[in-house]
Amino acid sequence: MSDNDRTDDKRNGEKRTSDTWTVIRRLWPEVWRYRGRVGIALLLLVAGKLATIGVPLVLKRLVDALDVTPRPLLVPVALLLAYGALRLGMSAFQELRTIVFARVLARTSRNITLRAFEHLHKLSLRFHLDRRTGGVARDVERGMTATSDLLDWTIYTILPTLLEVTLVCAILVSRFDWTFAAITLGTLVAYIAFTFSITEWRLRYYRAANAADTEANERAVDSLLNYETVKYFGNEAHEYARYDNALVKYEEATVKSMKTLAVLNVGQAGIVAVGLALLLWRAAQGVIAGTMTIGDFVLVNAFLIQLAVPLNYLGMVYREVKQALVNIERLFALLAEGRDVEDKPDAPPLDVRGGEVRFEHVDFGYQPERKILDDVSLRIPPGHTLAVVGTTGAGKSTLARLLFRFYDVTSGRITIDGQDIRDVTQQSLRAAIGIVPQDTVLFNDTIYYNIAYGRPGASREEVVAAARAAHIHDFIESLPNGYDTNVGERGLKLSGGEKQRVAIARTLLKRPSILVFDEATSALDTRTEKTIQHELAEIARGRSTLVIAHRLSTIVHADEIVVLEHGRIVERGSHEVLLALHGRYAQLWTMQQRARRDDASAPEETVEA
Repeated sequence: MSDNDRTDDKRNGEKRTSDTWTVIRRLWPEVWRYRGRVGIALLLLVAGKLATIGVPLVLKRLVDALDVTPRPLLVPVALLLAYGALRLGMSAFQELRTIVFARVLARTSRNITLRAFEHLHKLSLRFHLDRRTGGVARDVERGMTATSDLLDWTIYTILPTLLEVTLVCAILVSRFDWTFAAITLGTLVAYIAFTFSITEWRLRYYRAANAADTEANERAVDSLLNYETVKYFGNEAHEYARYDNALVKYEEATVKSMKTLAVLNVGQAGIVAVGLALLLWRAAQGVIAGTMTIGDFVLVNAFLIQLAVPLNYLGMVYREVKQALVNIERLFALLAEGRDVEDKPDAPPLDVRGGEVRFEHVDFGYQPERKILDDVSLRIPPGHTLAVVGTTGAGKSTLARLLFRFYDVTSGRITIDGQDIRDVTQQSLRAAIGIVPQDTVLFNDTIYYNIAYGRPGASREEVVAAARAAHIHDFIESLPNGYDTNVGERGLKLSGGEKQRVAIARTLLKRPSILVFDEATSALDTRTEKTIQHELAEIARGRSTLVIAHRLSTIVHADEIVVLEHGRIVERGSHEVLLALHGRYAQLWTMQQRARRDDASAPEETVEA
């Protein structure tokens, strides 16, 4: 290994140690909330360990009592009863500890996982555009399991084992000579040193296996979410190959991890076996020399047997704890993701009076070097409709994202009734705005759930009223399961028009003061578009409305139309005014009208049998 490699390994080791303590520090406040239960569980744990230590001591007394001239039966019976009581106590205290601490494990795991889920929803759109759903889901899942495992193993396995070793060594030194404790401690030190060094070496393979597992899950989820696209292009074999490439990496990392585990187990067993042999040899010498009784020999042997099990277990636990820390690191890495858009401290809720929207000299770019909007100024008076048109990439949909504050403007400001949207809470801002998007993605649940999502606390009557207003109630009632019909993944069981009506009903139920139609009908056929366009006009009445349109025929009645080109406003006015200018809007109108006439005059294709 080169000096550079050693330096890198050292740095990585220092970083992992730092990460480990960071994880423990962040986890501790969650546990401290339940300090009462933790304290009781620790007392039960100590009681259980004292019972465990007491078993060999009573067994020694029992053997010595039976190894002399017969005495009244009371003594062996009392010792037998004590032995049985301690045996029962070992299990009883352990199970009582489990009962008391179970709530701490489950609640802490739940709290951290819920916080991660909440944090993911609070992260900015920029993060979610870059992330892979399958990988994030797997990181959260592993972190949830690892949280409870880490607490259980560290507090109630490692610490009790160290306590037991300490008590045993103290008893050995007080009853016999120092060599017994020296051999016990020497075995323990050698065992721990070997376990720690080999486990650190093995972690690189565990991390590699985790990374490969995450990658495989990402590819599987991504492929299944895009099932139709895979079928359209007949790329099943390609998807199998991509998934298998990730599985091959996982297989190789797992095999290496299992091989190194075998090395670890053999080494641990060898160290324990040598320690056991040395202690029994010293005990046998004591019996032969007459300095120790048969009971003492049994005592040492019982202590060794009792210590061998937790020592072997301790090695496994340390390995699992380190692996759990790796998993929790990934979860906490998600929690450490910064948010691009934050509420100001003590930000007030938005106070919507009329719903006037203003974009004042707004500049914005997703990357600093690429400006999307350049000095854009718009005004939507209360109850008016403003339409924004332009070619693809002109920045139309970016206006909606900025209004919802998925991003903050680079310069300028956006106000609603004179309030800068950066000065109010995001929750209140988004509660005031309703959107009917171009691509309506529904939850894999019932139609009722998807409509009610607009206002989860709404009554069934309100949900049905919203469906009626969106002209989808009769269609829903015609289905075998009515409102309980499942719409499938992303709503794929419904047609485009049906999904749009569900989106309209959902928005109506929300009762927003401001509406955004983001090319809401561009994916529909002409007949469906005309029907839904009428419904959109109905729900827009009396509300400030921003319409982002591709088809100009859908916005001819807008109070004002703005034409965007490369992020700048090049024209603005009513439909008639813009046509009279014979500018960019007039060109787009002429092109679309010619295309519609060509489509209408095209002869229908016939298929010969």
